[in-house]
Amino acid sequence: MTAVSTELDYTFHAMGSDIRLLIGPRLVPTAPDPLVAADREKAYVLSFGQRLSRFRHDSELSALNHDPRTAVPASPLLRTAVRAGLWAAERSGGLLDPTLVGALERNGYSASLDGATPASLSEALVHAPARRPAQPDPNSRWREIEIDDQAGLIVRPVGVMLDTGGTGKGLCADAVAHRLGGYTRFVVDCGGDIAVGGVGAQLEPYEIEIEHPLTRRPVGTVRVARGGVATSGLNVRIWRDPDGRYAHHLLDPHTGAPAWTGLVGVTALGSTALEAETFSKMALLGGPERARDVLAESGGVIVHDSGAIEPIGPINGVILDETDATDTSGERRTR
Repeated sequence: MTAVSTELDYTFHAMGSDIRLLIGPRLVPTAPDPLVAADREKAYVLSFGQRLSRFRHDSELSALNHDPRTAVPASPLLRTAVRAGLWAAERSGGLLDPTLVGALERNGYSASLDGATPASLSEALVHAPARRPAQPDPNSRWREIEIDDQAGLIVRPVGVMLDTGGTGKGLCADAVAHRLGGYTRFVVDCGGDIAVGGVGAQLEPYEIEIEHPLTRRPVGTVRVARGGVATSGLNVRIWRDPDGRYAHHLLDPHTGAPAWTGLVGVTALGSTALEAETFSKMALLGGPERARDVLAESGGVIVHDSGAIEPIGPINGVILDETDATDTSGERRTR
């Protein structure tokens, strides 16, 4: 993704990921200078991540998870984040389950992996169990969670712990995009969950690069004028669990174990970054057949365990063929 000459290109680190903002000229005369806006949004994203981190004992999310009451007072941000997780759970039929905190911790994801070197995905695939699509847990209690905005409460069964990480970056990207509505064009990239907007982007769409999760090389680009694009992959957060087995953060709700579905990466398009993030995780957890159904309308790209790349649905862009994408010789290609 290349900034045009009139755009501010601004990066920082938050929520365990690199955050990148591209901000074009002001559309609204009262909008602050793009650099001032970028500094403002950096502060917003840092606060967003701190308040919703399950790894910080002083976060609002941790306070909710350890509160002994059924009905817990919650800020508008926390209520919005939990609502986003429940929307994704409903939209995915329970595949994106926000109540898997215990299972994540049992699999070794009890602390942030920010800065840790991921285990080898190629080696993990050799030792992974038989591939099968993930399934929802019919006994999961996410449907019992309620949000009372009038009273400012989140109501959930005592002991049910919530993780907003599955939808948090998409939600954050959309929130920052909304706050940048006074500029001609902009991109908000929260660790691969991307929101695009502005009239200038509709005239000259952004080219978003797709990276292969096995080779880490670009495999093509999609052109996005507005809305969201998100990539979910097994390569970023992968480790060995306490028993030495390979594990990652995308769990099968039915078993509570990492999902090995035959896919290692998915890029999805959507009307928002939150929707795109939901589609990408739905597709990866569902495996190849379900992924084709999930992505048929909005479009996307799936990467199989073999490294093969499969574009699905409407895509405005260029996707390399399997040979180009998996060739490990030569220099890294950039755009």
